[in-house]
Amino acid sequence: MSVDRDCGSEVVVARRRLVRVGLSGAAALAAGLVCGSSAASGPRTQAAAGGRPRPLGPGRAWSELEAGNRRWRTFHESHPDRAGDVRRALVDGQHPFAVVLGCVDSRVPPELVFDQGLGDLLTVRSAGEVLDEAVLGSIAYGVLELGVPLIVVLGHQGCGAVASAVHAEAGGELPAHIRYLADRIRPAIDHRLQGEARIDAAVTENVRRVRARLADEPDLAARVADGRLAVVGARYELTSQRVRKVP
Repeated sequence: MSVDRDCGSEVVVARRRLVRVGLSGAAALAAGLVCGSSAASGPRTQAAAGGRPRPLGPGRAWSELEAGNRRWRTFHESHPDRAGDVRRALVDGQHPFAVVLGCVDSRVPPELVFDQGLGDLLTVRSAGEVLDEAVLGSIAYGVLELGVPLIVVLGHQGCGAVASAVHAEAGGELPAHIRYLADRIRPAIDHRLQGEARIDAAVTENVRRVRARLADEPDLAARVADGRLAVVGARYELTSQRVRKVP
């Protein structure tokens, strides 16, 4: 995978990024700017609707998402799989190459941050990536029925659901349905940390915990063991628009 190139014109691009994320720190955004090629990486060999091939296997699927995120954060989006022939072909079936379990946050739509289009991703979204039977069933459908080789658990900087869970521990009152979310996020909270550091660390730990639970699900674990499936944890940074793996 190629290293991002310096694209010059930092002021213009930083201004565009300022509009996108709604932040006031234009200088900080410009300092974090990275640029790169708009070409997709990783071989694609499986035919797909509308003629665009799909990446085969977990590794190639992740490489495609990385390439798409690089296009997104450097303003070289290709907006794939949106043409009329693709829409018509998708009437007969779908062949997504990744399941993305993301937060409901309006700033983190998976198809945009990974620069993908119709039929590419099976997206499941719940506040704080909280798992319940409906979410688990939706993910399992993508893997077991559609043969998707990659699950991505996508947390993000500034997650309101995680912040609510942290604040609730300090005595804050939450409505019943939101408390359900907070109760499931609570085990990810590190009480040795304080303030924003506690919230940020909980975002990452929550991704790890959800990833581990999915990888241990009996219907999914066998596919993970034989290499047909990978479950990856990742974070989206609002300030840089970069997605990075969570170790």
